Amino acid sequence: MTTLLVSLTLALTLLATPALATGVPQPEGYRLSDYRSPTPDGVTGATTVDTPAVQALVSRGRIIPIFVQRLERSTLPGGPWLQSKPYRQIPGSVWLPNVGVGAPDAATLGWFESNLERLTGGDRARDLLFYCLSDCWLSWNAAKRAVLLGYARVHWYPTGIDGWMEAGLPTEEAHPLPPPAAAAP
Repeated sequence: MTTLLVSLTLALTLLATPALATGVPQPEGYRLSDYRSPTPDGVTGATTVDTPAVQALVSRGRIIPIFVQRLERSTLPGGPWLQSKPYRQIPGSVWLPNVGVGAPDAATLGWFESNLERLTGGDRARDLLFYCLSDCWLSWNAAKRAVLLGYARVHWYPTGIDGWMEAGLPTEEAHPLPPPAAAAP
């Protein structure tokens, strides 16, 4: 019986212990490739949040969840996003594709900045939540970019929609905002 109690105590302790740090260093700049790979434990200047924290932030209704999954774009002038499959997002999210790529073009950067300005009403202290999929540098890059733009309450959700869905939380179909205007030749 004592062995069973010790085993149960050990098992409960292991379940309650937070995940070990990844040991992945934060790059000085942005991640430029291999976006689906282990990420650092945080983003300098941002708050790293887990699923219960995101749930609490969303339930308060003050945070703006921003989904940053990448999408290809038509090569036609002013072409639309090419969405090959449906995506799910945290309810109430805004999908800004490609704002987390390491070196976005000037039109995408301007589009990101103007959408953050519009979504926050110019309030740089407004809570922003950046997420993508688990092990995805796109959300890390986007959160870092928002911090460097002067947003003071940036939250990064590293397990993203995968962690949200694994917890059995509600989702909605994701629809990307219209793409930025094509850069002038």
